[in-house]
Amino acid sequence: METNTYNQKAGILAQSLRGIPELKYVNADNVVRYRAIMRFCYQEYKRLRYWLKPDDVHEALVDWQVWPGYTLEMCQHDLDQLVEWNNLTARHDGGRSSTLEEYLKKKMQYFMRPYSIEIERLLETLEKVTGFGGSLEASLFDRIADSLFAIRRDVYVMQPETALELWNTLYRSFVSLHENAADYIASLQTARAEEMMVTEAFLVFKEKLTEYLQQFVQALQRSSYRIEGNLLRINEMIMEQFLERVVEGELSKPRLEEGPSEEELMEELQQGFANIQRWFIGEGNAYSELTLLERATKDAIARIVRSAIRIQERKRSGLSRKKELEHLARWFSESGSTEDAHRLAAHAFGLFPTRHLQGEDLRESDRADMSSWEEKPMIRLLRSRSRKRGERQHSEPVVNNEKRKQQEREAFKLRQAEEWRMIERLLRRGQVQMSELGVLSSQERIRLLQWISRCMTAGTSRSFVTPEGVRIRLSRPRVAGDRTMLYAEDGELELENYELHFTLTEAYVEAAASGELN
Repeated sequence: METNTYNQKAGILAQSLRGIPELKYVNADNVVRYRAIMRFCYQEYKRLRYWLKPDDVHEALVDWQVWPGYTLEMCQHDLDQLVEWNNLTARHDGGRSSTLEEYLKKKMQYFMRPYSIEIERLLETLEKVTGFGGSLEASLFDRIADSLFAIRRDVYVMQPETALELWNTLYRSFVSLHENAADYIASLQTARAEEMMVTEAFLVFKEKLTEYLQQFVQALQRSSYRIEGNLLRINEMIMEQFLERVVEGELSKPRLEEGPSEEELMEELQQGFANIQRWFIGEGNAYSELTLLERATKDAIARIVRSAIRIQERKRSGLSRKKELEHLARWFSESGSTEDAHRLAAHAFGLFPTRHLQGEDLRESDRADMSSWEEKPMIRLLRSRSRKRGERQHSEPVVNNEKRKQQEREAFKLRQAEEWRMIERLLRRGQVQMSELGVLSSQERIRLLQWISRCMTAGTSRSFVTPEGVRIRLSRPRVAGDRTMLYAEDGELELENYELHFTLTEAYVEAAASGELN
């Protein structure tokens, strides 16, 4: 068994588990000198200066004052050590010598290796990290949906270069959406965010933050159906055809270095497309990452609103309105009549919340202009809300609701029988479009819209099974944009010309054989 090429148990290349000598300079004894040299080389690399002389490196470190008494010999030793750790590569400088000492001394030039460039790029990025960062870019949903639609539409006429560009746009948008959204939602869960949400300054920021999250959720809900629909329509044949063109476009690039093989590229692309499908559609019975992101965003909105309410309640509870209430009480005491007190109360308090009290209507007059203050009062005892134990109350007998239950049971059976007659009538037709239904009763119209709603929320199957065992499946109009009018006794409704399919299940056949449907 060849353990040096592939670790079967871990499922990864053994090269991925090797030691990394290129990282030694980050924690070496003279880490300040090594990191200063590597940072200078990286800055010059970004300025397109690749091969550097020891004099250039030494001059830069002396100017930065990173090490007292730093000599050219020390710099040469540090460069040789970085070459030994595979951070730099060296070559002989074939330029002319200006002095005899330079001629006798071997001159070298140094260039950063790819590993070292990525390490310095990572360290430069880490230095700028002050939090999770991230953002919620709603436009990425539209970009992903448009890319998937272009794949499905133009896959058989697409050139390899176009396919490669389209794949880069799709996958970079997906990765950016996933990483930025995850970072932004995580930033709302930090201790700093919790501390900010309890301060009064958060009230000023709350409206803008809530609107930002709501716009992202709306864009997510608006575009998720387009993305899911396009992914479901991209079958395995379309995907393989598209990825083959992407691989062809990638391999057509002229490379001086050895790149991945065609099989490795195809495996990497297939894994990337599977990641997109799993993120937006889900895998098995597990929720998709898109659903979890939507839930996390909605939870963040709810938490922000709750925090704002708590801050406002705390502000109100800390204010004393004693003087205001005393002044208002003097106004009421100085009122000349009950009418004046009513007007003052209307201006001061407005309408009180409505309370519905049970009682009998014992009006003595049918006058419409009769004031409620002229009505005869109805006396009704209210139970005390005090926690103190009051006097013993007489127990009330249990009300017998058997008659009402029987009436409800009969009404339910009638509704169920009426629904079954409608299903049976449509079952004989097999399938029906909305434009073929004619004029419906109000109950049939309500029942039909309930079926459409259940099918739309049933996921990818867009179907459900009735208690009797009849499967009702919904399909979109055959022609895009086909709409029709649904006529009913209680009005008209414009909607898409959906098509409903009615089929029997094994449960229906068994029930029919046993006579349960009669």
